[in-house]
Amino acid sequence: MVSDHQPREEDVRKELCRKVKTKEARKMRARQRKEGSVWFGLGMFGLVGWSVAIPTLIGVALGVWIDLRWPSRYSWTLMLLIIGIGLGCLNAWFWLSREREAIEKEERGVECD
Repeated sequence: MVSDHQPREEDVRKELCRKVKTKEARKMRARQRKEGSVWFGLGMFGLVGWSVAIPTLIGVALGVWIDLRWPSRYSWTLMLLIIGIGLGCLNAWFWLSREREAIEKEERGVECD
């Protein structure tokens, strides 16, 4: 007699099969695209870093230019630095969440016979 709180053997096999097929599909895709290398990972890391750095540097440059042209008691450099960091982080978050959704969609598409 099987208790209600223990998973059935068939469910355990299906879950194991799904995990194996997901890993197999990921490895095959990496071999085809050569994306599984260390260089690809470093490139992705750099891409996320630049997606934060570029808006930050643009904000600082614009803030320095405004502060030099129109001096005021408020620091536009500091304000635009913070805005640039915020926009860069939103940009990186959006990009990473889109990549995560693509991976999750791929994993949901794997079914076992």
